[in-house]
Amino acid sequence: MGLRHRWSVRVRFTLFAGVVAALLSMLLATVLMVAVNRLATDYLTNEIAAAAGRVASVVDRETPLNPLPHSLVDNLQVVDPRGKVVSSTPRLQGKPPMASFTPSNGRSTQTSVVCDRVFPPDQCQIVVAQRVYRSGEPWIVYSAAPVVPYLVHPRLALVLIGGAVFLTGAVTYVSYRVVRGSLTPVDAIRSELDEINATCLGRRVPVPPSKDEIHDLAESVNRTLDRLQSAMERQRQFASDASHDLRSPITAMRAEVEDAMMAPAHTDVTTMGSSLLGSLDRLQAIVADLLMVARLDAGAPGVREPLDLSELVGSELDRRHPAKMIKRDVEPGVLVIGDRLRLARLLTNLLDNAERHADSSVSVMVRREPGGPGSLPSAAVLEVLDDGAGIDPDKRGYVFQRFARLDAARSKDSGGTGLGLPIARQIAETGGGTLTIEPSKRGARFVVRLPLAPPSARDAEAGSGRTRRSGASDV
Repeated sequence: MGLRHRWSVRVRFTLFAGVVAALLSMLLATVLMVAVNRLATDYLTNEIAAAAGRVASVVDRETPLNPLPHSLVDNLQVVDPRGKVVSSTPRLQGKPPMASFTPSNGRSTQTSVVCDRVFPPDQCQIVVAQRVYRSGEPWIVYSAAPVVPYLVHPRLALVLIGGAVFLTGAVTYVSYRVVRGSLTPVDAIRSELDEINATCLGRRVPVPPSKDEIHDLAESVNRTLDRLQSAMERQRQFASDASHDLRSPITAMRAEVEDAMMAPAHTDVTTMGSSLLGSLDRLQAIVADLLMVARLDAGAPGVREPLDLSELVGSELDRRHPAKMIKRDVEPGVLVIGDRLRLARLLTNLLDNAERHADSSVSVMVRREPGGPGSLPSAAVLEVLDDGAGIDPDKRGYVFQRFARLDAARSKDSGGTGLGLPIARQIAETGGGTLTIEPSKRGARFVVRLPLAPPSARDAEAGSGRTRRSGASDV
């Protein structure tokens, strides 16, 4: 693993800011150095040209003195039309002309940089050549000064380097403080998350007051913790309810067996076997429902295929041995996309619930429900209606909770597992539909709405030659 992966975000960002600040500071120092060098060079060139101009004004009137007086410029020469130096400053006495160029293209002055020649080795000079006419003949006045160093002056270089170092350090320090302040809430969130476990799910991470991404992250983490807490509470409640419902038939069977062992001579094996089979049937139903709940919670995909809901309902009703009279009103050819086994389980759970609470009969209806502008799309509707006492409106949502039983249901029937209706709703929602309890004049009216199959699936189903049962009859 490289160093980059071991460094924290704080260190990486601070280093990045420091490197960028250093590069920008160096660039700024270089630009300032070039600008100052150019200004100094222009100023020096103007001074050299002014000195040459003063000498040229003398040459225009009379022969200049030799040697020439000097003040600011030590290198001055006057060259006659024949190229002979007739006058110069003391430093250049007895030396040839300092340059060979003359103003061209009709100009009176020209500037160039000359190295060596009459100057010390490896030293370059800014030379200004100025043409002046005397008695109609061109004379040249040369003036020169050393080229301005790139750094202009050591003090200036020290100031610029010191400023660049200070600016880099200041930006790096400020960046570190800003990043540390920005990441302090993240450290608090991480520290709090490390402390949260299954025994303290009610704790939440601190939310910073700033309305930024970290604030949004903290709120998102808290919402996730809310969902995890709710899921854990549901899981614990589910485990508690499941263990209670599993313990009841096991306790009953144990009591039967213990009674038989205490008085074997007075035990009727057939009677005891019938009693044990009833408890085993209830235990098997609970286990089957628990397995179905586990598969649905795990998101196990079912087989999604076009199927005739009307034919499915008819087949299930024909195979059933109802304890109450079942009235059917099934519209033919209602096609949906879904899992045949799961939809059969949905219908079975609704029928089992309806038969347990019906006084005398249960009605089953299948129909198409057309959609309309601004309303829900077309749907396949399955209704199961009993003629029992019904369910109070304020308790209709409660019956879809796992292991939930109304007091009336507990007193009237103990065969239910408390999972039938939750499983039925989960199957409907997995298939893209809904299961609700809707108002009715008498009893409980459970309504399942499923998306209709598309036209292509209907054509395929029609071509398969499946038999559909329809009509209204009593079982």
